[in-house]
Amino acid sequence: MAGTEPRPDAEAPDAEAPDAEAAALVPQRWFAERAANLQLTRFVLLRGIGFIYLVAFTILVRQVLPLIGEHGLMPAAGFLERVREAQPSTWSAFSNLPSLFWLGCSDGALIALAWLGWLLSLALTLGLANAPLLFCNWLLYESFVHVGQTFYGYGWDILLLEAGFLAVFLAPVWRPWPRARAVPPLPVIWLFRWLLFRLMFGAGLIKLRGDECWRDLTCLLYHYETQPNPHPLSWLLHQAPPWFQKGGVLVNHLVEVVAPFGLFGPRRVRHWAGGATVAFQVMLILSGNLSFLNWLTLVLALACFDDTLLARLLPRALVQHMVLPDPQPLARPRQYVSLALFALVALLSINPVANLLSSRQRMNSGFDPLELVNTYGAFGSVSRERHEVVLEGAAAPAPGTAPTWLEYEFPCKPGDPLRAPCWITPYHYRLDWQMWFAGLSRAEHEPWIVNLADKLLQGDGAVLGLLSHNPFPHAPPRYVRATLYRYRFTHFAERGWWHREQVGPYLPVLALDDPRLQAFLRGQGWL
Repeated sequence: MAGTEPRPDAEAPDAEAPDAEAAALVPQRWFAERAANLQLTRFVLLRGIGFIYLVAFTILVRQVLPLIGEHGLMPAAGFLERVREAQPSTWSAFSNLPSLFWLGCSDGALIALAWLGWLLSLALTLGLANAPLLFCNWLLYESFVHVGQTFYGYGWDILLLEAGFLAVFLAPVWRPWPRARAVPPLPVIWLFRWLLFRLMFGAGLIKLRGDECWRDLTCLLYHYETQPNPHPLSWLLHQAPPWFQKGGVLVNHLVEVVAPFGLFGPRRVRHWAGGATVAFQVMLILSGNLSFLNWLTLVLALACFDDTLLARLLPRALVQHMVLPDPQPLARPRQYVSLALFALVALLSINPVANLLSSRQRMNSGFDPLELVNTYGAFGSVSRERHEVVLEGAAAPAPGTAPTWLEYEFPCKPGDPLRAPCWITPYHYRLDWQMWFAGLSRAEHEPWIVNLADKLLQGDGAVLGLLSHNPFPHAPPRYVRATLYRYRFTHFAERGWWHREQVGPYLPVLALDDPRLQAFLRGQGWL
């Protein structure tokens, strides 16, 4: 058949063993026949993962130093030192928390590797993809995730690591161009579908097992208002009637619980399941800012489609350039590597599958130090009320007068009730997101927020760069406090975007010379 003949430099078969020759060619034919129709699939998958990497490293370039730099809110160097002290040796610490930053975690190293990852991601997005480049990107992002602590403890980060690792084995080995000469490794495409299945089915099960409102179809009556970072369409969707919200929950269950099984079905069924997943991710993108989670899920869903479908959707010139009429069969070493990867993922999937079947299902967790095969889930519980922590500062008052408190504003976190929600997806403000979690708990469970208050008292320029409005542009405040408010969306006839009412204090009034503040920072190793 076309595309399966031995290359001119291939070793000549034994003329006396025709049966052995035929048996040796079966794997090449098997790979070629089924993978030749996935050339466009490989192209869009690798470009999509490159784009998500580009977004992720853009976030790092802009936010890494004030979050985990030497003088950041949760310094990575101090974190690594605590991990090292808790382990019997440096090797044990590294094997439990693999990261390049064990070699050095200065601000220069953090920002240099963030920019290197950004440049490699740009090359990937432009189509210059090969295995070494993808491996470097995966290694860099893994290194950041493992030292990012609270700010990098989310499902989309380990999802990108898992997808990025699979992409290493999907790309050409050396030739850094979009059009590879050989067919894609079919087992790797299957592993992308397996990843998508675990992602979607895990998200569906955690909802059905978690909050009662997913079972009585009422969760969307609250979700649009109480999700971490709503955007303007979230406000609009919140105004919809109850029947619309209940219908949305039904659609959620169909796409997350039923459709994933179609990912392993015949071609037409698989296309329908992939199409439902893509449409659902677009709906989620239009309903809230969930970082690059939905964008990456959409990219993974592209593994469900083959060239016969993608050729109808992509520009004709691109299709003619990318699809080789007679692609080379996959080299024997690549076949063996692909099958070995398949076996490794199967072995590492035992714990994630056990987690899926468990009544105590965990969300967004890894089961191996490299996060090669993970378990996922989102919104296993939905808040009925939205609480926001509002940070305020005050200059030293004149004798006999009370201080005047002015509010700090964040780029995306709700603050001023008259200010419209932001629209930033797939970009992500990690501090804004973490402030949402602060509103769900108490300050003693979010120690970084005390360090944030200290940075505001110091007028720290890097941390202030994470905010959208500093009410003290000329000199830092004398005092800082945090107050808890309840927020709810306005309705069509009401002014502004939010109503808010004060719940109570979240952090007491703090000053730089406050011994309580100094003792706390010293205990955390931040002073």
